[in-house]
Amino acid sequence: MFNFLTADPGASMVTSLIMMVGMFALMYFMLIRPENKRKKKEEEMRAALKSGDHVTTIGGVKGVVVDVKEDKFVLETGADRVRIEFSKFALSENHTASAQEAEAAKKAKEQAAKEKAAKKAEK
Repeated sequence: MFNFLTADPGASMVTSLIMMVGMFALMYFMLIRPENKRKKKEEEMRAALKSGDHVTTIGGVKGVVVDVKEDKFVLETGADRVRIEFSKFALSENHTASAQEAEAAKKAKEQAAKEKAAKKAEK
């Protein structure tokens, strides 16, 4: 059945080449591409940072953004109004943006349900 793989040395070389290309394609789609998407999403989050956002840093510090500069932001933590300056790369999560995205998704889902109900009522 697999005689074509071993019959000709040139054929086994072509088969090996095809396997290597297939493995590279698999690695690209399973590892490299998702990592690039994640990095792009993090860059967008850092670029969209603005004053008043509730954020968490990679060190676990939670607070409200007071000032945003080109590559740094100032975070105010707690009731004692301590202000700490962080690099934008220290940003882990933007809770304000996450809440807005969740609210937008909820509204889109409700709108889709209304449209579906309207189409069903027409029939």
